[in-house]
Amino acid sequence: MNFILATTGNLIQDIVPKFGTDPHKVCKSSVILILPVTRKLPEPLTRWFTWLLPLTCAILALQQLSGCAGPSYYTQAISGHLALMGEREDIHDILGRAGTDPDLQRELKLALEIRAFATHQLGLPDNDSYTEFVRTGRQAVSWNVVAAPEFSIQARRWCFLVSGCVPYRGYFDQQEAAEFAQKMRDKSYDVTISPAIAYSTLGWFDDPLLDTMLQYSDEQLAAFIFHELAHQQLYVKSDAMFNETYAGFLEEEGVRQWLQETDRHELLPHWQTMETASAQFSELLMKSRKRLADEYDSGRSEASMRLNKMKIFSEMKSDYLVLVSEQWNGENYFKSWFSNELNNANLALINSYQGGLCAFRELYESAGRNIPQFQQLAAEKAALDRAQRAAWLSQPCTAIDSGRKL
Repeated sequence: MNFILATTGNLIQDIVPKFGTDPHKVCKSSVILILPVTRKLPEPLTRWFTWLLPLTCAILALQQLSGCAGPSYYTQAISGHLALMGEREDIHDILGRAGTDPDLQRELKLALEIRAFATHQLGLPDNDSYTEFVRTGRQAVSWNVVAAPEFSIQARRWCFLVSGCVPYRGYFDQQEAAEFAQKMRDKSYDVTISPAIAYSTLGWFDDPLLDTMLQYSDEQLAAFIFHELAHQQLYVKSDAMFNETYAGFLEEEGVRQWLQETDRHELLPHWQTMETASAQFSELLMKSRKRLADEYDSGRSEASMRLNKMKIFSEMKSDYLVLVSEQWNGENYFKSWFSNELNNANLALINSYQGGLCAFRELYESAGRNIPQFQQLAAEKAALDRAQRAAWLSQPCTAIDSGRKL
């Protein structure tokens, strides 16, 4: 399913409140670090100017923090985010405009309906997120770079001001993502670049609806909105596994309820088919991940591990083709996943995104399938210390019926 995290858009508000906004009291000469954009920022962003100056000073201080992203990274993140925010249009204004494309009208109305469902039925934030629209003209809003050592399935982590330490770096510019990925390859890391269809600012801003979110089915649009609003509802700093599995569960359960309660029953079988296929695919990835972890802990020579690594990835691809032919009636659902070279980075986040879903499913059952009660219990789990959360999330799942055909 969609693995969409808060990456490049959540960097600003954590530091702005800590500094005054009087431009005479801050390092005015450093503003060039903040706005090296290739196009003029939209006029509405001029009101942000006094915020950007103190922010610049804070970014300069980041150079002293070990393991944190440096000024150049924050530069592209902030300027990219502000440029995106400056392109927002009120959805109601678009709907009331003569000549608006009928397909776009339908999708925008649908997004507002989904947002209302998220608030009223799933207990997700009631704010102005997804009431504005941005036309990016792109296939993705940002690109996430994941890197892992040649003989490890643990992703390299980077630390940011709001989201904490996370196992990826997000870029608004695809070329910049590619350049950073190459730098990591030059350091002998396995690397993958994953396009992000949406992202969350964790409630610091009103997240807009993006045209990238309208490329897929109605139920996938609902999944995107439920997932991203879930990040606004509950987020534990530096705990990607908790954050993503919480949002993933609400996405999964939210779409199921939305299809049932809005008389879209005819779409439910296909969604359930995709959910089952996704679970079976995740099981395959988890098995391969464990085989690689065992190999890297074996104490064998690097040459031997390198050969066995290639063998494991080759067998994983063969097992995938068995799923396609024997379980999915020939449907190659995850073809794009195999379009590039397979390496450790492809599997590094699988545990973060899939490993704890069962814990949240069981929590929902223990709440009597009551969403407000579930949200309360989830908040209590979020308040546990890191070790306790990890132990809770790691509880075993009921075995997936991998013999079931779709």
